[in-house]
Amino acid sequence: MPSAAPISDTVLRDLVTKAMSDVLITMLALNSKLVWVSDDHPGEDPPQLCQNTPIVVGAVGFIGDVNGLIYLHLESEFAKLVTCKLTGLEPAEVDAEGDEVVNDAIGELTNMTVGGFKNALCDMGLPCNLTIPSILRGSNFTIEPASSALRHVYQFEAEGRRMTADLLLQYAE
Repeated sequence: MPSAAPISDTVLRDLVTKAMSDVLITMLALNSKLVWVSDDHPGEDPPQLCQNTPIVVGAVGFIGDVNGLIYLHLESEFAKLVTCKLTGLEPAEVDAEGDEVVNDAIGELTNMTVGGFKNALCDMGLPCNLTIPSILRGSNFTIEPASSALRHVYQFEAEGRRMTADLLLQYAE
């Protein structure tokens, strides 16, 4: 089977932006705006969300004619707000439930976003399947892709807060 043809930066930007905005508006009633794209800033690192602030990162991969991962980075406080909107819980209830409910909500948000991206790839004739979501927590950490992976970083703003979609992509051979 021949390898998949590379997808242009513009198409990738459109696919990620649509997947993100569809999930945010449909599931959370949040309008979002793309505010920073790594393709427009070659060689620059993406702006940090907030230095020394706890961050919750959801990760879901896709495997098929195109392989990769999308990491969604949110500040911990924004992740709690997203959890409230997604679950209908009040902030005090989220605090009482602990990190597990936030992890589940951000895992689901990431799964839905990457699912929308994956469906668009499938519609383009690039079938693939999703992996299970995983969650990372911490502050001041970076994602470093393998040398064979292409990296595209997109930063969105919603509710006056930023979230980052970090796409790592590799074409199957």
